[in-house]
Amino acid sequence: MAYETLQLEKQGYVAVLTLNRPANNAVSYAMLQEIDQALDEVAADKEARVLVITGTGEKSFCAGMDVADAVSHPDVGAVGRAIWTKLDRLEKPTIAAINGHALGGGLELALACHFRYMADSANARLGCPELNLGIIPGWGGTQRLTRLLGRNKALDLILNSSRLSPQEALAVGLVDALYPPEELMSKVMEKATALSEKAPLAVRSAIRAANTFLNEGIDEGLRVEGEGADVCACSKDAVEGFTAFMQKRKPAFTGE
Repeated sequence: MAYETLQLEKQGYVAVLTLNRPANNAVSYAMLQEIDQALDEVAADKEARVLVITGTGEKSFCAGMDVADAVSHPDVGAVGRAIWTKLDRLEKPTIAAINGHALGGGLELALACHFRYMADSANARLGCPELNLGIIPGWGGTQRLTRLLGRNKALDLILNSSRLSPQEALAVGLVDALYPPEELMSKVMEKATALSEKAPLAVRSAIRAANTFLNEGIDEGLRVEGEGADVCACSKDAVEGFTAFMQKRKPAFTGE
């Protein structure tokens, strides 16, 4: 479908979702609704095996919530939190290609992805500065920062409204790798393409099991892991994987 605040395209088995509200890609209420629809579209598309999220332009990945727009929508906190959680639980690999500033809800968006790769730009900053407005990160930031960095580091960033440079973000583990700005998307697409060549059933099962552990604990996670292992073992992709291994060739997985 056509979007007004986003661009959604596919390159092979990789879906690329680009936030498109120049100059800062701040999230309006309308953009939230479109992101929700785009996530449903990607989830339902069997040909979309990996999702990459980035922002248009060179200045910002996403500058967070559009404050001027948000005052007209008192439910924006609950809506944003639900949509970022939908992304967090998407059973396809997700990559944030952080091309500039990722602040507030923009950092929370990146935190909801499995992987975060960033342009090593001297001017770019990451952080959750909401306390400067008398509010807290409300789209999952308190939870996902703590999950990723631990309580002390997360609270240090949140309570001090810290804005980290790319190098600082890499040092604390907030991003997984840095690339020159002109190489960011090509490097991300290399990684996304490699992921898209993995067996879709196995990828989905691994993500589901890991998510279950995080949200429900190890006992339930082990149960879901066992279910996934059984499904994958009986799949056509498993036959293809073992056959390709024996024939010393690259497997061609179909998701069956």
